[in-house]
Amino acid sequence: MTKPRLLRARYRRIVGFASRTILGEWWFEVVLPRIGFGWLSRKTRPDRTRRIARRFQRLAIDLGGLMIKVGQFMSSRLDVLPPEITSELERLQDEVPAADFDSVRSLAEADLGLPLENVFPYFEQQPLAAASLGQVHRARLSEEDAKIAGFENVVVKIQRPGVDEIVKVDLDALKTIVRRLEKVKLISDRVNLKELLREFATVSMQEIDYLHEGANAERFAEGFRDNPLVSNPRVAWERTTRRVLTLSDVSAIKINDRAALLKAEISPEKVAEALASAMFDQLFVNGFFHADPHPGNMFVTPSNRNERSTGADSWKLTFVDFGMMGEVPESLKSGMRKLVIGVASRDSKKLVEGFKEMGMLVTNTDSSRLESVLTELFSRFGGMGFAQLREVDSREFKDFAEDFGAVMREMPFQMPENLLLIIRAISVTSGVSTSLNPRFNIWTAIEPYAEILAKDEIGATAKSLLEDAVSTARTLYGLPKKLEELSNLIQQDRLAIRTPGLDQRIKSLEILASRVLGSVIFAGMLLGGIFLKETDPIGGWTLFGTAVIPLAYAVFAGVRQK
Repeated sequence: MTKPRLLRARYRRIVGFASRTILGEWWFEVVLPRIGFGWLSRKTRPDRTRRIARRFQRLAIDLGGLMIKVGQFMSSRLDVLPPEITSELERLQDEVPAADFDSVRSLAEADLGLPLENVFPYFEQQPLAAASLGQVHRARLSEEDAKIAGFENVVVKIQRPGVDEIVKVDLDALKTIVRRLEKVKLISDRVNLKELLREFATVSMQEIDYLHEGANAERFAEGFRDNPLVSNPRVAWERTTRRVLTLSDVSAIKINDRAALLKAEISPEKVAEALASAMFDQLFVNGFFHADPHPGNMFVTPSNRNERSTGADSWKLTFVDFGMMGEVPESLKSGMRKLVIGVASRDSKKLVEGFKEMGMLVTNTDSSRLESVLTELFSRFGGMGFAQLREVDSREFKDFAEDFGAVMREMPFQMPENLLLIIRAISVTSGVSTSLNPRFNIWTAIEPYAEILAKDEIGATAKSLLEDAVSTARTLYGLPKKLEELSNLIQQDRLAIRTPGLDQRIKSLEILASRVLGSVIFAGMLLGGIFLKETDPIGGWTLFGTAVIPLAYAVFAGVRQK
């Protein structure tokens, strides 16, 4: 347990750092411009923000705990923070010295209810990896536990002692900072800090709950049940608690180790393709994705001889660490579909439609300038891979970036929950894929998914049209009867209405309703035939043929009455 005195000192240090930073920025951004020194504020802003990021980086490394996670979280907030800060914080790695083994042992034994050697006949004291919230050790299950779990060699992830109290203190400090920042109108008008903190706190609390992480691993595995190229460790639930997670040991070749891949006769280029495909499957098919796919969380596992003899692939992609996962809610799926189709087809209008549908842009925003600059982006750089982009003249990049940045800052962009995790996951995936294959092209990788999503969009539109047609048809089908009832009431003088020629008007209405009914049914059958034809030709052509009947009804309805 962390001493209360140390926790109070930690709280004061975090809040003190934030207070000094806020005061300094208030001087430069508010006071100086009011006394005629706005030029000095603007001139020094990039260097100041970089210094702030570096100071926070040193603070986070020194304190560890949640502060490293705060830095990593902020590095993805491109919508809130300037690039000078996010680029510095991207370098913040969650690697800290290992905790004292005796304290780690005590925590594990308290959770498991047995001496460590009784649970694990073999347990390595030196951790495989140590991070700010926990560390991982190699071990071996007992013979009895191995029979239940179905595997023997394991890795045991154990929470760092005192992390619960540290996380609570860090979140309390962040709440204090947010309350102070919300009093600054310039900030509160632009950023919903309470929502950002709520989102970060939720992710952090889930990350220190290893039961939640185990459930994530099983859900991830279910999404790739039919894909032999993607795997992940299995959970030994009998030896897993909220602070101790026991998983099958899947250690293999690190995904970014090109030399080891080549030595194992595995093509790095094919691994890059498989990684991109796996990530897009998570985003666009499963709707549940690994939000932290950095190289340390992925292995390439060569298949054994028995698997190869059955015709299986010679390797598979293995994901680990499911503490940070993201979901693609229904509200984002349709917008993402438009976004992907827009990127793949270089259609700036479709891209902006996707932004609006995802909630990134207010619906009635004038987006003509944004469409124009996106069209220029596609015409200049569209289709280029990272290797090709590196060959472009830096001055061309700079000129375009200034224009593009100015337009983006003018637009009322906002980032829905989970979208930044999606952007980060794609960005990291693209970076790892490029390190494996310098000519990797994210545009080419996404095109097959754009085709699938385009078909889905057409199918969804057709389904919606058919449902509307059926609903309208039902309403119109009952309309003549209601009109007839109305006519009878009038004829029986049960309605106090006296209008010459009303009967004739009602008959005209009946004829019109009949024709509309026939037209709607004809359109529905025609659309159904078009979209059914590819998957069920007989059904499609049948709908085409029978569509003649409602068409004839629409054309000749009311002829006899006339």
